[in-house]
Amino acid sequence: MSTEQHTRGGFDAALSALDLAADPAALFGPLPAVGGTLPAGATAEYRRLARLLHPDAAPVGRSTEAANGFARLTEAWRYYRKAAEGGLGLDDITIATRERTYHVSQGGALVSGDVADLHPVRWREQARAPEPHAGRRSPAEGRWRDGVLKLPHAPIDNDLLLAEATALRRIREHGAERYRAFVPELVESVRHRDAATGVERRGNVLGLLSGFHTLAEVRRACPDGIDPRDAAWMWRRLLAALGNAHRAGVVHGSVVPEHVMIHPEAHGLVLVDWCYSVAATEPHTARHRTPTAQHVPAMVPNREEMYPPEVADRGPARPATDVYMATRCMEFVTGGRLPPRLKAFARGCSLPAPARRPDDAFALLGELDEALERCFGPRRFRPFHLPS
Repeated sequence: MSTEQHTRGGFDAALSALDLAADPAALFGPLPAVGGTLPAGATAEYRRLARLLHPDAAPVGRSTEAANGFARLTEAWRYYRKAAEGGLGLDDITIATRERTYHVSQGGALVSGDVADLHPVRWREQARAPEPHAGRRSPAEGRWRDGVLKLPHAPIDNDLLLAEATALRRIREHGAERYRAFVPELVESVRHRDAATGVERRGNVLGLLSGFHTLAEVRRACPDGIDPRDAAWMWRRLLAALGNAHRAGVVHGSVVPEHVMIHPEAHGLVLVDWCYSVAATEPHTARHRTPTAQHVPAMVPNREEMYPPEVADRGPARPATDVYMATRCMEFVTGGRLPPRLKAFARGCSLPAPARRPDDAFALLGELDEALERCFGPRRFRPFHLPS
């Protein structure tokens, strides 16, 4: 066989391989495990195909085909390497914004809620300009991050996702930095348009929470309720989270067991799902003012008993609304095991009339600390573990 025939045969075979490949993995082999190195066989196959398709080595009269094929090969290799380095799937959906490109797995939702689904998502943070006089760039620049994309089931609920984004931004801007860990990290709000229907949905990309469990899960693991001494740190952190939000002018409006997440070992707490939140006109900075806002838009199905009367009556939302629901959550997770002094404290926080309830969560936290000390003595760390 002549050199020309050999070159032509290899060139045609390389073009055919490109045409028949359903995705880059069909050309270069399976992707490595997350965090694995690029397979040597994949690199070798790319180089072999690149030699065959390079325009400088094209058969006579086929330089245009070679240029097109080489461009396709280069793009496939770029995508393969990006997927391998970021632990992505080759069939991931991508959502591009001005700041980032998000890769959304099509493997199904991590969590399906009554309004929205949470999908696993990965992205690479863009390199930032170095700080003035900084010796080197931040080691976190360009790293892949994991999070969740929260998308509503139907576009009619776009306003709820917008409300969540507004609330989280407002808390970050007007709340205290020391309490930021008590709410989800809003990475970015995005718009996703369905290619088939043209329907647009608003979504929120949120930071990933690892090792957390909802109070509903805690109660299922402890059917008789947890020891009130273990609930003490949860109660304290929940009031701090609410106090910080209220000072920023935001009422959560949906403090139910499914929306209070705790990290047992680290004693962490995050108040999630701010879709039902409402905002006052201005952030609440003066203690003598009690901000009120529009009514809570809806109640979580099957949790109606957790809500105070003003929610069902479509009355204005206020900090006392959240205080009521937080108290119900603590009664729920302890299974009615609160000692008498804490039961009396809970009754005062869940009176039917909102005007008679406490409306300053930070002040209430101080009162809770006094009640806890009288019940259990000086505060000390108690390890908490969920039954397996």
